[in-house]
Amino acid sequence: MSESLTITTTEMHTGGEPLRIVETGLPEVKGETLLEKRRFIREHMDHIRKLLIFEPRGHFDMYGVILVQSEKPEADVGTIFIHNEGYSTMCGHAIIALGRYVIDHKMVKNVTSPETRVCFHCPCGLVEAYVEYNNGKTGNVRFHSVPAFLYLKDYDVEVPGFGKITVDISYGGAFYALVSAEKVGLDIRKSLIQDVIEAADAISGALKKVVKLEHPESKDLAFLYGTILTDGKDELLEEESRNICVFADREVDRSPCGSGVTARVAQQFFRGQIKMNQRRTFSGPTGSVFRGQAVKEVTYGGREAVVVEVSGKGHYSGTATYTLEPDDAIEE
Repeated sequence: MSESLTITTTEMHTGGEPLRIVETGLPEVKGETLLEKRRFIREHMDHIRKLLIFEPRGHFDMYGVILVQSEKPEADVGTIFIHNEGYSTMCGHAIIALGRYVIDHKMVKNVTSPETRVCFHCPCGLVEAYVEYNNGKTGNVRFHSVPAFLYLKDYDVEVPGFGKITVDISYGGAFYALVSAEKVGLDIRKSLIQDVIEAADAISGALKKVVKLEHPESKDLAFLYGTILTDGKDELLEEESRNICVFADREVDRSPCGSGVTARVAQQFFRGQIKMNQRRTFSGPTGSVFRGQAVKEVTYGGREAVVVEVSGKGHYSGTATYTLEPDDAIEE
């Protein structure tokens, strides 16, 4: 690094899952479209992702977002999500936090009470968020993501160390394998988190070797993002259902995972376990909750799909200025 670098951020979290919002200090992000800008950052600015995500300025499970201008006129802002492995297609916990952030930072022109609509352009597509807004204060956020669908049902896969496991794969802006923790001998509320990580990572690795995913619109979106281990309470509608999402490079989501909840609602709907507009409560490893429900049936690339609403609240946790001196050899 021949020149010094200074980057400012606002720090937020949703249910304990961090969100580092990059504000100033980035070089110009080039590209006509959001996906071109995402590709430019990956190819020319990936050192900045590593700088902000990893130690000594971040940690292995850090998550962040770079806000850019979208080419879509209906979008208020474009989002490029960053994490320990690279760049994700969708992030629900980030949208919940950003709903408050973009209004509080006057990035939305039409602010209305008691709720303001914000349209985010994510790599997976357009996501509509609805932000509580009363007396100048923002509150809870609900969002409608891209159409969600159950991709594979009752798929048997041989997982090293665990034997044959039956899984579902569902799409909620990203593809997830969904598995009851009991199938790998774990209790989602009591087992050590390291054991959960090992099991989820083994399942993801096994599936990636044998399942070729196809996305209705883009090859860039056709990859398994992670595995979600659940408590198996898919049909106990009156009870909160807990899950732990392990995504990217063995990263653990502290929240219930917004895109993961979207995928779980789609799975349960197409299994006939929940009905349209039937709300469920999902919790993550911190005990924080999101609420989700299917609100509309649609067709997506020839597939039966649903629009899912997920709700929660993000909180501010601070602001920061990160620097890199020219002679600092430890950049991540």
